[in-house]
Amino acid sequence: MDRVDRIEDLSEAECLRLLSTVPIGRVVYTEHALLRVLPVAFQLDTDGRLLLGLPQDGQLARALDGTVAAFQADRLHEATRTGWSVVVHGQAEVVREPARHAALLHGGPLPWVAGREPLFVTLTAELVTGHRLLHSPRPCPAPAAN
Repeated sequence: MDRVDRIEDLSEAECLRLLSTVPIGRVVYTEHALLRVLPVAFQLDTDGRLLLGLPQDGQLARALDGTVAAFQADRLHEATRTGWSVVVHGQAEVVREPARHAALLHGGPLPWVAGREPLFVTLTAELVTGHRLLHSPRPCPAPAAN
């Protein structure tokens, strides 16, 4: 039986729930007037903000600090052609408070790039959108009337 794709809009609550199921997403920001997209480790904070774990070199953290950025995560299944994608837009801020930074070292997202102590950036969700890709059986055509 043929199948057709169907795209379903997701609620903000469902988007946040889905984000909590994956550890890696992509942060989207501008650098020298060009869009940059980089994979980063993240987790949802208890207040609904995203916490990004970044390498210590600080370049990405400096580029994000005080700007509006986007973040995208997904889970797609090639074999079934199903999955979901969520995009978050909001204000990014480097975590500067020493006690908060220390707490995140023991429970925050750690960058995939091994190295020195990571930096953390929060992304306050101001706009959250998402879609789920589903398969629906294609209805059989009605028999021709005689």
